[in-house]
Order: sequence, then structure tokens, then C-alpha cells
Amino acid sequence: MHGPAIFSIIITFSRQTTSYLMRPSLLFRCLLALVSTAWASIAAALPLETIKLPPGFTIELWATVDNARQMTLGGTDEKGGVLYVASRGAGKVHAVRFDATYRAGAVTRIAEGLNMPSGLAWRNGSLYVGAVNRILRYDAIDQHIDRPPAPVTVTDTLPKETHHGWKFIAFGPDGKLYVPVGAPCNICDPSDPYAAMLRMNADGSGREIFTRGIRNSVGFDWSPIDGALWFTDNGRDMLGDDSPPDELNRAPRAGMHFGYPFCHGGDLPDPEYGARRNCSEFEPPAQKLGPHVASLGMRFYTGKMFPAEYRNQIFIAEHGSWNRSKKIGYRIALVRVRDGRVASYETFASGWLQGESAWGRPADVMVLPDGSLLVADDHAGALYRISYRKP
Repeated sequence: MHGPAIFSIIITFSRQTTSYLMRPSLLFRCLLALVSTAWASIAAALPLETIKLPPGFTIELWATVDNARQMTLGGTDEKGGVLYVASRGAGKVHAVRFDATYRAGAVTRIAEGLNMPSGLAWRNGSLYVGAVNRILRYDAIDQHIDRPPAPVTVTDTLPKETHHGWKFIAFGPDGKLYVPVGAPCNICDPSDPYAAMLRMNADGSGREIFTRGIRNSVGFDWSPIDGALWFTDNGRDMLGDDSPPDELNRAPRAGMHFGYPFCHGGDLPDPEYGARRNCSEFEPPAQKLGPHVASLGMRFYTGKMFPAEYRNQIFIAEHGSWNRSKKIGYRIALVRVRDGRVASYETFASGWLQGESAWGRPADVMVLPDGSLLVADDHAGALYRISYRKP
């Protein structure tokens, strides 16, 4: 049973029992007991005890959101705030209110019927939603969650192909909106603007290509140290279980090319297109990730709850392989960075994959203002919160 269903039951229950439970205190206790029981049953259905974390870290179910993909943080103050969550497969966008202690409250659907709304970005009170060929904007959304405004179309001229057409979007330090356009294929040599990272002004004007040679990026963030863009890229399929790797790339400037479709992982010529160009012509990845791990959302950790060694390091949601003979990924990876270079690539949280059976698939990560880390799971329909307390 998901969150919206719980609240539907509560409403029905309250309407049917108000005439019998005349005392407000008794009605409140009954409602509270119902919520607690329903929430406990949801939490018990997810085997969080299988998740392995470093000492001092704990994970809990924070909220239930159908098909949870990219997250973005709305406005926050001393009373709490709002988290927005895209549901790509469900075609919906949700808002999750939370209080001053960062406990999640009601989950509210603010949009539905959209075409693969995977990407979200919040800026100056407005929520931007990436839905394949369209970027929509919901103004003053924090104040109108229960009655969302009609969206403003920022642009509707992005490519319409749905193969790698869903978007992860974010505003950069330059104030521009960054929007990737994936290759409309497994392997091909498409023309602009495919296989590229675009950027544009907040109103959709001034659109330009920032980088090329990117097959399918579904996660990126900017270094809090030097402002460079780092992004994940999903490698091509049908070259075997162990080839090519996914990539973590670093783009400190515009105009760089990262190799697709000619070269994969910095040193692997494509069997079909590799003869046309030499791998040395392209920017190699900052880190080769696991082959077919489906690296999606990534964030630099900028909080203060975790130990200092985690600050300014990268967390990556590895969604998990779909066509590998032995499954891989299904975890949160940690990439440690020193002086703009990768120092290590390791597991931070694992356990969603048990043997060859996966009960969850991490799709995105997000740092809350208190320093805890949220994880979106589109398979389990859940948001988890990872916290730290010194052992």
C-alpha cells in the first residue's frame, strides 16, 4: 500500500466514523493508530535490513512515491520544506512536504499525464519539468501544491524520440538550464543536437551545445570546489557482459567531446564506428564505472552530517544492469575526488540486489539541508533517507 492510498483510507475512515466518535481526541487516536499500522506494514515489506552501509550510517523508509526518479529540492525554511519527485514511467510529478526535523509528510500529485517526466529543477520559486521534447515551468509552486498552476511551456522544440529521450535537468552555477539529449539508438552517429549536453537560459532562449559525444547522461552535478561539470554516461549495449564501461566524466569547459559513437571508455574503439576516429581525439572518462551498471543520478555531497571524509565527494545511483548474464549495480557508489581527479571508486550502500534478484533499483540521490542523503528507488516506489551518527 502506497502513501496516497493510506491518506485515501484515512479520509474515508474519518468521514464514516465522525458520527460515532464524537470526541476529537478519540478520533485522533484512531487515525494515528491507522496511519502507524499502515506505515509499519509498508516499511516491513521492504527488506531494508539487507542494505549494507559503513559503520555509523543507517537507512530508513522516508516516503513512498510511485516510480520515483529524479528529485529536486524546493524552498526550505525553519518550518521545513518541499521535495519534488518525478515519476517517469507513471507520467507524474509529486511533492513531498517535510517538517523542521526532516520527517516526510503528505505526498501530493501536482502533475500527471506527462510524457516521461524524468527531470526536475527548481529555481526562484518555479519548478521546471523535463518531458522529452518539452520543458515545462510551474510558477510559485511551493505555495500552490494543493492547487498547482497551469504550466508555462519553456520550450517544446527538443527532439521527440523517446529512446534515451527522457531528461535529467539542472541549473548550473552560470544560471543556465542544462538539458542532455541522448542518442536515439543503441549505437549510431546522429547529428546535433543528439548525443550532447545542451544549455539554455531559464526562459528557453540562447540554446547551445555545451558538450558532445555523450550517449545517454541521466545524472550530473557541479563540483563545489572548482565548478566543473561532472556527469554519468551509460555505455552502449551488445558488446558483452564486461564491455564497455559506464562513464563518469568531467567537463570543466564547453566544446569537449567524450567519444560516442567512435570510442567507449576512453580506449575502446567501437566495432562499427571506431575506424572513423582515433580514441586519442576525445576526452577520456574521469572514471570508468562498472559495465552496464546503468549509472543514473549523481550528486556531490555538500552536507555536514556525514564525516568530513565524505564532503565534496560524489554519490552515484547505479540503477543496475538489464541485459547482463550476471547482474551488476543496484547500489549507491562513492567516488572520492582529490584535486579534480578520481582517487577511488567504491561501494557505499548495497543490498538491493540479492543473488540475481533485485527488490529495489536506486535511481537518484539528493542531499537534504540537514546533511542526510535521500535515495529514490523507482522499482520499489520508495524514497530512503540515509543518516549518520558517530558509533
